[in-house]
Amino acid sequence: MSIISLIIKREFIAKVRNKSFVVMTFLSPLLFVAIAVFIGYLSSMKAETKRIAIHDETGLFVSDFLKENKKGAEFKYLNLSGTDVNALKDSIVKENFSGLIVIPKTKNVKDLESKIEFISNNSPSISFIESTQDIIGNKITKLNLEEAKLDTLAIQKAQSDVNIHLVKASGEESLKGLNEIKIAIGGAFGYLIMMFIIIYGNMVMRSVIEEKTNRIIEIIISSVKPFQLMIGKIVGTSLAGILQFVIWAIIGLGLMFAASAFFGVNVGPTARISPEMMQTAQHEFSGSAQMYIAELWNLPIASIIIGFVIYFIGGYFLYSSFYAAIGAAVDNQTDSQQFLLPILMPLILSVYIGFFTVVSDPHGSVAVIFSMIPLTSPIVMLMRIPFGVPWWQIAISVSLLFATFFLVVWFAAKIYRVGILMYGKKPTWKELYKWLKY
Repeated sequence: MSIISLIIKREFIAKVRNKSFVVMTFLSPLLFVAIAVFIGYLSSMKAETKRIAIHDETGLFVSDFLKENKKGAEFKYLNLSGTDVNALKDSIVKENFSGLIVIPKTKNVKDLESKIEFISNNSPSISFIESTQDIIGNKITKLNLEEAKLDTLAIQKAQSDVNIHLVKASGEESLKGLNEIKIAIGGAFGYLIMMFIIIYGNMVMRSVIEEKTNRIIEIIISSVKPFQLMIGKIVGTSLAGILQFVIWAIIGLGLMFAASAFFGVNVGPTARISPEMMQTAQHEFSGSAQMYIAELWNLPIASIIIGFVIYFIGGYFLYSSFYAAIGAAVDNQTDSQQFLLPILMPLILSVYIGFFTVVSDPHGSVAVIFSMIPLTSPIVMLMRIPFGVPWWQIAISVSLLFATFFLVVWFAAKIYRVGILMYGKKPTWKELYKWLKY
């Protein structure tokens, strides 16, 4: 067995036998499910009804607000004509109102657009302000139309409510929320890639620093070349990460099958969504849940999983080379902070590009370019895959990623072989540049 194979085996066994690794491997999926269920439970809880007082000197908006009493707020009209604002504030405090809407009397109804006030001790939510503005705005618009002697009923009848049906090329109807599913899956896998790179990259760096601090490294490199040791650490840790992901994927697929059986969804290759279910899903949550699960199985799950493994390996190899070089250059984790920021910036940039660019335009120029750049492609391309990516773009992206990895390994090995025996001196960027030229 070659020396590199022995190092890989040693690193892999050391990581897999770690108690925290075993616990988190099986506990993490359960934690994710528990968090998802908890978030769903919180979102289903009804918000506390707020009691809002209305002082309408015009008398035009009271009926419109009273119609909204069942939508998270309870409006009550206070007939306090001639009362100043301070007295109104005292009255709402005594009666435990959350706030007071003051609508003054004006010569022109249009002047109300900038003179209405909401008085409250606490800042109101954005949704409440928007709904209140909509109620007042719709009423003023209606009054303006009547003043212009336009038929408001005719205008309402002329308004159109367009409902576009999404149809696949195969003729099946598609769920309108399918893009949200793709965004969620792409974002989750992209975020996992970033977290795995940071977690396992730090493992490599900590392992190098620990061996260097304990002076074990001096014994190891007496029979092993520094380059072989670095590659063995990177590959061994990556195999442990892949094993962890495979276990998570098996548990995740098991949970999907359980959810499919619970909702009675056919997940076979002949699975079809009936028009009745499609129409019901537009109005009922239960039908919608069945639709989402059925559409989830129609996604390129195999491509997403294979893409995750490939980009995890490529991205991890690339960034772990940096982490290994940093670990060899410093004596403790505190000294490594000055070198970590340039490594983390591309990862952070790729996450922002993924959530703000890929989500809105997965096939746009920005998304395509950054899915080709090796430092950002592991996250950006993985977020694009659920939307469908041509095979040649994936091939170019993967080729550039692994070619850059070999180039970075060559440079990182130069820093590694010099820094691995350096003690008691904090390296600078200038020092690292000199090591590259040795």
